[in-house]
Amino acid sequence: MTVRLLIADDYELVRAGLREFFRASDVEVVGEATTAGELINLAERTTPDVVLLSPILLGDDAVAELVRIEPRLKPAIILLFSTHRSPALIAAGVAAGVAGIIPKTTTRDGLIESIQAAADGKTVWSREELRRAGSSADSANDIEAQLTRRERQVLTKLVDGLTNKQIAQELDISYETVKEHVQHILRKIAVTDRTQAAVWAVRHGLV
Repeated sequence: MTVRLLIADDYELVRAGLREFFRASDVEVVGEATTAGELINLAERTTPDVVLLSPILLGDDAVAELVRIEPRLKPAIILLFSTHRSPALIAAGVAAGVAGIIPKTTTRDGLIESIQAAADGKTVWSREELRRAGSSADSANDIEAQLTRRERQVLTKLVDGLTNKQIAQELDISYETVKEHVQHILRKIAVTDRTQAAVWAVRHGLV
């Protein structure tokens, strides 16, 4: 079965390379978008099966923009195409029904297989990504109430991907204090690492 693919990436070399990838394959490129607005218009006109989307094209707030445009691209399935796999992006992608994130270092065969799988309604998220996106506590509101104001500030910085040292500098507190806050956060929301904490916060709308 031929899969109709819409490419959304703001780098011409990337788009050209992808077109070459799909020559003599069962993937037909039906359009190329370089902005979010162009992506929406092309999706309406070309009715692709799959959209291969670079999050960079969505701007600085890619997570919010992804949530905003996803309903307007239906019934096409979205595959994110990026080497950047932030906790917030994973959480937003899973919640929005995105089929997965494909690294830009993937092979031609691997990329085509992922596109075909997405077109067939299959997920290409790894088990680890789904586990992290799905990890949550039973009551987000109760847990949020248990977090101190400073812990919520630290949690916000975790979502932004900052290191403990960077958080200490941003909040003007010591490195050791940040470590202590992070440990308290992990214990209170019942997760085991920083990535799970960031995903949990995004999924529950706490940041």
